Amino acid sequence: MEIDYSHIKVIGFDADDTLWVNETYFREAELEFARLLSKYETANKIDQELFKKEMDNLELYGYGVKAFVLSMVESALEISNHSVPPQTIEKILKIGKTMIDKPVELLEGVEVVLKKLSQKYRLILATKGDLLDQERKLEKSGLTEYFHHIEILSDKTESNYSKLLNHLDISPSEFLMIGNSLKSDILPLVNIKAHAIHVPFHTTWVHEQVSEIETNGKHYMTVSKLSEILRILN
Repeated sequence: MEIDYSHIKVIGFDADDTLWVNETYFREAELEFARLLSKYETANKIDQELFKKEMDNLELYGYGVKAFVLSMVESALEISNHSVPPQTIEKILKIGKTMIDKPVELLEGVEVVLKKLSQKYRLILATKGDLLDQERKLEKSGLTEYFHHIEILSDKTESNYSKLLNHLDISPSEFLMIGNSLKSDILPLVNIKAHAIHVPFHTTWVHEQVSEIETNGKHYMTVSKLSEILRILN
């Protein structure tokens, strides 16, 4: 089915793993966490327990590095039957600080795409996670000048997107969202009659994965890299 983008006035961009690398650092952190607790359990079991703890804590802590670190600390205590030494807890905290201090690595073609599209459309950044961390990454990225509006959401739900569009005084039919997560960046927009383009990243958090049943019949486009969008919107 041909998708008509001729009415688009505002384009929203996800940040993590759409504009810059993010999930890769979480996978590296999980490997280091499993290594720290290897005397208590297998790496696979540690990974499973950590993910379960993250899901249990999601409503309380939300998304981002700080929530991830708290879940690692809780998991370490439970996996070790509360025998994990303070030095290991200190190393877990260091993992989190290292993640926060990572340089912002822009993905291929990001600045070219933003510069080109900002000449024709109003661009906004719509991301979720820890407010301070996301603000820090955006500042490090050097991309702030391209965005008319920046929104850091507690979660990317249909309701939150609708509130954002109302705040921007833009109808769903005039809005296009671009992101790497089908669950967060694509399906909620399609469900509220907005447009969405999926740009997959090579690593996806299990929580962000969706089934084929959930995407069946949904109208959105998928591109292999961000620069392809320039051709689509030309």
